[in-house]
Amino acid sequence: MIQQITPGPIDYLLIGHVTADVQPDESVSLGGTASFSGLTAAQFGHQVGLVTSCSDDLNLEPLSAIQAWVVPSEKSTTFRNETRGGNRVQHLYSSAARLDAESVPGLWRDCPLVHLGPVAAEIDPDIAHAFPKALLCLTPQGWYRQVDEEGLVCHVDWPSGQDLLARADAVVLSMEDLRGDERKVEELAETCSLLAITDSRNGARVFWQGSQRNFSAPKMELVEDTGAGDIFAASFFSRLFFTQDPWEAARFAVQISANSVTRRRLASIPTQAEINLAKFTPT
Repeated sequence: MIQQITPGPIDYLLIGHVTADVQPDESVSLGGTASFSGLTAAQFGHQVGLVTSCSDDLNLEPLSAIQAWVVPSEKSTTFRNETRGGNRVQHLYSSAARLDAESVPGLWRDCPLVHLGPVAAEIDPDIAHAFPKALLCLTPQGWYRQVDEEGLVCHVDWPSGQDLLARADAVVLSMEDLRGDERKVEELAETCSLLAITDSRNGARVFWQGSQRNFSAPKMELVEDTGAGDIFAASFFSRLFFTQDPWEAARFAVQISANSVTRRRLASIPTQAEINLAKFTPT
């Protein structure tokens, strides 16, 4: 049974579904941007508030470091991820309740940093209008997904998202989200005021004020890369919030996310030692 919290002060508001990820042995692990980005931001010292939705039988104890405001739902958003021929195949079995501006506790509407992190188009894009003074950050991968009749997740364009992408202060997407389409990268770079494109072991590219910079990732032994993009995003947004320097934010985020692939699942959240090293030893 999920016990609803009394919302307290926060400085990092994350909105999106925490997911139930079915593993090969049929066990269930928490996942989604809500989990990986939320715990990462908490490690940086943020007071994190999460607006999410799931069924009351989903165990949110691993997220105890953050305040979770849960919109009741009969079902949780449930995924199964598989690798076939080097490509990720994803199935969505069920979805929790949709999230909109009414889902957000009143105390949290003045939060200075707002991160919209949909995984299955579960957020009403108009929610952005509720935060006119915030640093508005997007990881819009969930708006680029569509599910067929068998639950197979497919990539789709998001033409209705142009206004929100242009309004956002920072956007993070991966080459996987865009199916490797460089044309879409160019279009997004023209639309977004600040865009970071991650590309697995190749690091990230950042587009800002008509300039592009590449940030290479240190070589790490890959154990699992689930959540690495969400860890990059929270690292990027947090560092941007504190420094107001996109280049520094990208450098920092690449270092943090590279470390994350050496561990599995939620154990990939950055350690304090990794954070200190990334902050104080620029490459």
